[in-house]
Amino acid sequence: MAKQKIMIVDDDTNISELISIYLNKECYDTLCVEDGESAVSSFAEYQPDLVLLDIMLPGMDGYNVCKEIRKTSQVPIIMVSAKGETFDKVLGLELGADDYIIKPFESKEVVARIKAVLRRTQSNSVSSAPVESSKEIKLPDLLINMNNYTVSYKGEIIDMPPKEIELLYFLASHPDKVFTREQLLEKIWDYDYSGETRTVDVHVKRIREKLGENAAWEIATVWGIGYKFHIA
Repeated sequence: MAKQKIMIVDDDTNISELISIYLNKECYDTLCVEDGESAVSSFAEYQPDLVLLDIMLPGMDGYNVCKEIRKTSQVPIIMVSAKGETFDKVLGLELGADDYIIKPFESKEVVARIKAVLRRTQSNSVSSAPVESSKEIKLPDLLINMNNYTVSYKGEIIDMPPKEIELLYFLASHPDKVFTREQLLEKIWDYDYSGETRTVDVHVKRIREKLGENAAWEIATVWGIGYKFHIA
């Protein structure tokens, strides 16, 4: 089996090399890149399974690198930064990042986060063989297909990263059941975010923006608790 490839984008070579050593020990292949322009140009050639992306880079910063990657790919991206403000985290997630790690960090934590993100996306490419259609949800104007990780709205494919699709599918498969943000973090992110429930709000907001309003169904906010998928 081919090794999964991780592209590490950080201008601090000490950090990137240390993370690379830990990942190599876990049997991942790694490529270290020191600036944003090189990250964009190396992405297509290296075709990583995940990008570990520092925000503060010389030249093109991590936010713009993320935007460039998202124009052509939904590969998982974990942003890394010394910035710990909520605004910075939310901006990274809104641009399409799958996770956000604050410096300083333990290399073992980074590896754990990478493994968690890859676990969530592996099922999309485990097998190309026909599978049961039970992982489809059909609603008026909406088709969620977890067999190939696609969402169709009014006959058109909607561009969504894996976690948005997983969150939408999970809520829609439990109609009118209320879930707290903590429960959704555990179910969808498979990782303890230590109270970073804003992540759920950001992803719900993005899903709502992409699907708009529909009289037959909605992701409803249950104030003070969390969210539910309501079918009229």
